[in-house]
Amino acid sequence: MAFTVTILGNSSAKPTSNAHPSAQVVNLNEQYYLVDAGEGVQRQLIRRGINPLRLRAVFISHLHGDHCFGLFPLIATLGLEGKRTPLDIYAPAPMGEILEFHRRYFWDDLPYEVKWHEVRTTEHQIIMENNTLEVWSIPLRHRVPTAGYLFKEKQPGLNVEKFKIEKYGLSIAEIVAAKRGEDIVRNGEIIANEELTYIPYKARSYAYLSDTNYSARAAERVKGVDLLYHETTYSEKENILSKGRGHSTTHDAAKAALKAEAKRLIIGHFSSRYKDYEQLAEECRDIFPETYIAREGETFTIEQRG
Repeated sequence: MAFTVTILGNSSAKPTSNAHPSAQVVNLNEQYYLVDAGEGVQRQLIRRGINPLRLRAVFISHLHGDHCFGLFPLIATLGLEGKRTPLDIYAPAPMGEILEFHRRYFWDDLPYEVKWHEVRTTEHQIIMENNTLEVWSIPLRHRVPTAGYLFKEKQPGLNVEKFKIEKYGLSIAEIVAAKRGEDIVRNGEIIANEELTYIPYKARSYAYLSDTNYSARAAERVKGVDLLYHETTYSEKENILSKGRGHSTTHDAAKAALKAEAKRLIIGHFSSRYKDYEQLAEECRDIFPETYIAREGETFTIEQRG
């Protein structure tokens, strides 16, 4: 089952000639979720071979333009492309008012429903759930109400060892019961469930910590995450500037990854002053070696683990 993150944009608010603002696509088992929607996101989706019609939901971290200005033309284009099923949008208030404004003036004939779900940026809670995935909100510390998102794959069900089926001559009913986690009882004898079953792989997770000052609490809430994205707008030399603007430095991001006990760290949301992202990655690696740059077009895969 695929679990990937594709980077569509990695820059901060000020436009540059060769970088796009924040946007990513999370793919879990061919279910696609857009995370933030900076300007030009629909073109970035097409460039990366991702059909916008495959998006099941959009998650907006906060209402600064470099994180949401691309959403509104995307919604219109989806209508032109023939979308008929609802599009769920998870975002802080007052996104509902903004969407209603666009509906009145630009989308009066939109052929599908846009459904806004308010994300309460002070609460850590499940905001979306289906058969394979939970999405949690993560309160962050920015200049406006902001939430990060934790994508948690649900733990796969138990499998029964094939050779145990033969060894114990398990019936279909017994196999089904074992997969439910039950022991098998025969003539007063018990075959323990752990003797028969195994978990095929461990559930995986991805955390997106958008614009924020360093937050130990946010890092704690994504403890053990397989892949962590953390905004890294500035070099550590700009520590004072970073704090005042509600952003993070390289060391902030690296400390958050350490605190979260993350397996890997991706850094992005770079200030336009930096032309060489590698120098920022090296500053992070001094503290957290498994640091990678969120380069546009790159896809990060979270592998299954036994």
